[in-house]
Parts: sequence; structure tokens; C-alpha cells
Amino acid sequence: MAMRALVPTHPLPPPPHLCPPFSCHLKSSLQMPQKVLHHSISRRVVTIVAMATALLAKEAILSKKIANAFDFRLVAPDQTSEEAESVVRSHAEDLLSIKDLLEAESWKELQKALRISSSNLKRDIYTIIQAKPGSQRPQLRKLYYTLFDNVTKLDYAARDRDAAVVRQCYGNIVETLGNILSRI
Repeated sequence: MAMRALVPTHPLPPPPHLCPPFSCHLKSSLQMPQKVLHHSISRRVVTIVAMATALLAKEAILSKKIANAFDFRLVAPDQTSEEAESVVRSHAEDLLSIKDLLEAESWKELQKALRISSSNLKRDIYTIIQAKPGSQRPQLRKLYYTLFDNVTKLDYAARDRDAAVVRQCYGNIVETLGNILSRI
């Protein structure tokens, strides 16, 4: 009987050094939780970031203090209205100088010159409008939008090589620009 207690009734597992370091079953079961863990972490991070962004955006949109802290004008950062008034006439002359290109029907050069001169003029006129008293702004803004609407139409007409529309838009630009300069 003493002998029987020393002999195990069921077989013992093999010692650890005799087992292979991994098996196919262990490999796939170890990799699977890592992938699931990686995806769930990514989803959590994306969800947290999205929620934080939504809360901050809501706070920024609805808060009057934050909304009033920003200045959304389309002016040059260091340009004053006096500086804009001093160069607006030369930029207007640059815009009107496209007449030679219009007469020569040099469409590509016309578009390039139009875009360069109009962007400078647009910035200057907008700076001047922003410096004017509130009672004068609505009429100047209307003229501003009319002027640059015609500039855009002229650009498209030059692209399409439509000489009649280009001449009509140029005439509207000359008239509107004269009205703006007389009020400034």
C-alpha cells in the first residue's frame, strides 16, 4: 500500500522544457486578442477625440466671449485705412489698364493681369469700407459686390473668349469703380 501512494493514477503533463515554444493554436489565440484590443483602443480614442471636439466646437460657437474675440475682416494684417486709401487709386488704374489686353484679345494675359490687380484692389477697398462709419457701409458694400461680381464675370468671359461679354463687364467695372472712388 505504501507503494501504491507513490505511483500516480493519472499521467503527469510533460515537463516544460519538452513542450514546443508555441503551437498554431496558441499563436492565433495570442494574436487575436491583440488585434481586438488594438481596434477597441483606436475606437475609444477616436470616440473620445470626437466628443471633445464636439464639446469645444459647441462652446466656441455658442459663447459670445469667444465669438467676439475674433476679427474676421478681410483686411491685410498691417494695413491701415490711410495706407489703403493712398494705394487704391493706383490699384484701380492697374485694373483699368487691362483695356489694352482686352482690345488685343489676349485672353490669357488679360486673365492674369485681371486676377493680380483685382486681388490688390479688393483688399484695399474692403479695408476702406471697414474703416467707414456704419451709415456709409451698406452702399459701399453693394458697389463692392457689384464691382467684383463683374470682375468674376469678365474672368469667365475671357476664359470662354466671349468678346462681347468681356466688353460689357469691363464697362460695368469702369462705371462701378468710378462710383466707389467718388464715395471714398
